[in-house]
Amino acid sequence: MHHGGGGGGAIRVLNVAEKPSVAKSVAEILSRPSGGMRSREGRSRYNRVFEFDYSIGGRACHMLVTSVTGHLMELEFDDRFRRWHSCDPADLFHAPVRKSVPQDKQDIKRTLEEEARKCQWLVLWLDCDREGENIAYEVIDICAGANNRLNIWRARFSALIDREIHEAVQHLDRPNKLFADAVDARQEIDLRIGASFTRFQTMLLKDAFVLDDTGDDRNIILSYGPCQFPTLGFIVERFWEIQAHEPEEFWTINCSHTSDEGTASFGWIRGHLFDYSSAVVIYEMCVEEPMATVQNVRNQEKLKYPPYPLSTIELQKRASRYFRMSSEHTMKVAEELYQAGFISYPRTETDNFSPNTDLHSIIHEQVAHPNWGTYAQRLLDPEARLWRNPSNGGHDDKAHPPIHPTKFSAGETNWTDNHKKLYELVVRHFLACCSQPAVGAETTVEIDIAGEQFNASGRVVLAKNYLDVYRFDSWGGTLLPTYIIGQQAGIGTDATMHDHIKKLLDRCYATKDANTRFSPTNLGEALVMGYDEMGYELWKPYLRSMMEADMKSVSIGTKSKSEVLENCLQQMKACFLDARANKVKLFDAMGTFFARSSRPVNETQNSIETVRPCAACNESEMFLKQRPCRNVVWLPRSLSEAAVTDQVCPTCAPGPVYKIQFKFRRRDIPPNFDVDHLGCIGGCDDILKELMELSRFGSHNQTATPARNQSQTASGVRQGSSRQDLHTSFHPAAQFTNGQTPVVNPQGFRSTHTQSSGNASGQVQCTSCQEPCVLRTANTEANRGRKFYKCQNLACGFFAWEDDVENSAPRGRGGRGRGGRSSSRQSSASASAGRRGGTQGRGRRGRGRNADGMMFVAATGEPVHGSCFICGDPTHFANVCPNRGR
Repeated sequence: MHHGGGGGGAIRVLNVAEKPSVAKSVAEILSRPSGGMRSREGRSRYNRVFEFDYSIGGRACHMLVTSVTGHLMELEFDDRFRRWHSCDPADLFHAPVRKSVPQDKQDIKRTLEEEARKCQWLVLWLDCDREGENIAYEVIDICAGANNRLNIWRARFSALIDREIHEAVQHLDRPNKLFADAVDARQEIDLRIGASFTRFQTMLLKDAFVLDDTGDDRNIILSYGPCQFPTLGFIVERFWEIQAHEPEEFWTINCSHTSDEGTASFGWIRGHLFDYSSAVVIYEMCVEEPMATVQNVRNQEKLKYPPYPLSTIELQKRASRYFRMSSEHTMKVAEELYQAGFISYPRTETDNFSPNTDLHSIIHEQVAHPNWGTYAQRLLDPEARLWRNPSNGGHDDKAHPPIHPTKFSAGETNWTDNHKKLYELVVRHFLACCSQPAVGAETTVEIDIAGEQFNASGRVVLAKNYLDVYRFDSWGGTLLPTYIIGQQAGIGTDATMHDHIKKLLDRCYATKDANTRFSPTNLGEALVMGYDEMGYELWKPYLRSMMEADMKSVSIGTKSKSEVLENCLQQMKACFLDARANKVKLFDAMGTFFARSSRPVNETQNSIETVRPCAACNESEMFLKQRPCRNVVWLPRSLSEAAVTDQVCPTCAPGPVYKIQFKFRRRDIPPNFDVDHLGCIGGCDDILKELMELSRFGSHNQTATPARNQSQTASGVRQGSSRQDLHTSFHPAAQFTNGQTPVVNPQGFRSTHTQSSGNASGQVQCTSCQEPCVLRTANTEANRGRKFYKCQNLACGFFAWEDDVENSAPRGRGGRGRGGRSSSRQSSASASAGRRGGTQGRGRRGRGRNADGMMFVAATGEPVHGSCFICGDPTHFANVCPNRGR
């Protein structure tokens, strides 16, 4: 390594560690020979700066040691994609992302920038794995941005002990960009997959079902993670296996022999039988001829090998098995032991020691321990012949050695019981893997009773070896009496039946019982079941396994970061789109476990598009969606499709207001309206307003509550609760056209009927079907009591107000030309008169009928049943009851 830069004076070296505690340990170790370490605060009160003098490769250096706190930067979507309803979740697979320093770490950034400007070297003391290398490059981005002349070095170490730290700083290396790229790829894949699937399944399911076992289910997030979900899959799959098991009674025959040397228990060579009659017959045969004959006796030497060197996974598994410690708590305690210098870096996949590791020195440090010190001394004694080079487990992450003790301790005053247990496990495991295997002699005896074969096994441990120190392992066995071939003896027999299975349920995706057994909750099982029904094994570990293989390929340079990102995201986006197309399977699976809720469901989360800025607050965007809210403009119920275009309305403000391509159902609109219409919801589109008014008159179940803080108007802008209606989040009605309530023609089509088109009874004939029309009375708030003609053919869309027919006034589409606007004003006045007239003469002559004995119906001609639940009057409903609010 060539150390350049710095001129002839002392080189100022900025050293950056991953945590404050590591920075302090490194500074204390390096400053110990010369003394004189000073400490001062940085911009962040938690990340101090330590200063001292040191020599690297014979060059005088002034060392400044500080730290970050894990990752300095976060990967996130651009602002316009960060809100849940801001885009189609599928867009997240290619939406722009950026890596930046969050607000809570700006102080650390400022410290690095200020110190970097005054230094010539940057030495990175981040953890020596792929994650640490990625953090190192985050630090490089900040420091090099402040000083692009920095000479950048990497210190590689695995334990916070004097020998390792001094060796690391005297043998500096360069950072590995490939490792950092691998983590960048993994972070981006996790972000895109996790965010898209989490938004998809949360918006799809949380309002559709009563998730009563999750607490406040309105705030629940149904999260998906490429690592988390396969873990849930393991739990669910095992649960399904248990559920699929059909317990059956089975019968087995056991026999025992007691002699002066003890009792031997023999097992039936058949194991067990499910047929009771057959088992009883054989049992009776053995009882009738109970003499057992020894047919074979086998003696052989057995070895029980010590464990492989300790990796992170094994540490977690063994801590769970021996101490009932969770994986999370195990790693927390292990990190604390590492940062205090007692064990090596606890996050490693390696389970074999390098030939260069001085294992004897590590063992020698443990000789003074009161519990295992004697064993460590024996291990170092050549005459004891206890030493054995550790086995190779076959895994090497090229970053860290297996977990091993780095400093002696008989127990620190600030240690909890778990600290003591975990340190003991690491030390005993290390001593064990350097030891000879245990040696035992195993004896197997086979006997015959009435033609049935039985056997028994016994073991004697001849040399415990590693078992002397590794108290967590046992190699027990029973000592059999001495048998010889041909020997006969009477035996005793019994028959046993076994029947067992236990089921566990709790909350969230999974739960753990007192015996650390995991079971899925209904929610966890439903999600896995839904994706399984789709045919995608998203809950299996294969996806994560392939991703990890790709990350390794990036880290060794056989694949590029961009190649892995493109391939993985392309596959997962196709999977996502297919999952969304088959969302009914998720609904079916959830319906197996949960009741449907009455809350409105956002089922258009895959087609959310920006329409315009909100005119009420002038801050938020407004989207085309189906979810009811307090502040809306209802679009016509006759609408079948709607899509936001890139065309901007030149009239409406504030803008931009994007036009919407509407497609209406032909049977639901008057014949002289086009099915396809490019419209604007900004208030300038008279055709759309007419259709909105017709839709309002034609609905008998839409709530006619005014927008928040607004009085009702004839505009048709109403708050509603119908789940099927498309609507846009919008400003209140009084602001629809710059504060002026719009005047709308409620008819919106040309009347083709004259006085002569009625028959003798005054009825009007439908010009489309040539059938007599029926006369109905409207029951909507705006036109209650007003009469209209409707074709008797339900498939026909013919509709005409009675007073329009009588006036024989030709009408065009509202808003076209001067005549159209005049007609609209007349219609508005007529509607008002209709409302006034419709409230007169109501009585209680008949349920649902007015004073004239006429049934109240919707504009579609369907009878309106029921009565006011406030006062009981059948002639009106609660929303217009005069007693409402009293």
